[in-house]
Amino acid sequence: MIDLSGKVALVTGAASAGGLGFAAASIMAAQGASLFLTDLDGAAVEARAADLRAAGHKAAAMAQDVTDEAQWDAVRDAVLAQFGRIDILVNNAGIAVLRHMNEISAAEWRRQISVNLDSVFLGTRMAMAQMRAQGGGGSIINLSSVAGLIGLPGCGAYGASKGGVRLFTKSVALEVAAENIRINSIHPGMIMTDMQKVAIADNKDVYDHLVSVIPMGRLGEPEDIGNMVAFLASDEARYITGAEFTVDGGMVAQ
Repeated sequence: MIDLSGKVALVTGAASAGGLGFAAASIMAAQGASLFLTDLDGAAVEARAADLRAAGHKAAAMAQDVTDEAQWDAVRDAVLAQFGRIDILVNNAGIAVLRHMNEISAAEWRRQISVNLDSVFLGTRMAMAQMRAQGGGGSIINLSSVAGLIGLPGCGAYGASKGGVRLFTKSVALEVAAENIRINSIHPGMIMTDMQKVAIADNKDVYDHLVSVIPMGRLGEPEDIGNMVAFLASDEARYITGAEFTVDGGMVAQ
């Protein structure tokens, strides 16, 4: 049984009730963790924290632009004021603009790199420093994608950002392994999140192709990712760092 009692988890991109961030937060809260949620949509993320509190869990929230360096310091200070420490960071915030190369704009490219990759750098740097200040130890979990492992049509910019998350995770994990700060990446396949529903509506041809190559023949659920997050956050994963975990119905096994 995974036990996160006494641990404090910070989860970004957690405003959507049907998203990966809130699924992970809900599971970790049920396993005893105190949760601090952030999202660009401050009202929505506070509503998600209220949902957790209504269920009897400890939770707080604030608005955050994960691409803004100064806001990471503000979030750190808010978490410490509320809960006193940071044991777990889940870098979940991200966007997906699936476009073929003849359609994507430079602005769309830069925005995906900023939200999906720059934010992981900023969050990891902040959490590493705080975990060191606490005496070492902790778990940082970076959400990548199967698009960060294999080539997929229409995913050039998205895949570049998520591939960057993968190798960033491995490199930085080696820097702090001796301090018991563990850093791992999760690579979801096609998961039926609110963001996925928007991407499907906007890119039906790309969606049909991707579903056709899932060996299990279906999309995953947010809880499938949340369960992996909770495991990597826990002491049961104490000897795992610099690793990548696919949760994809068999997509990249082919």
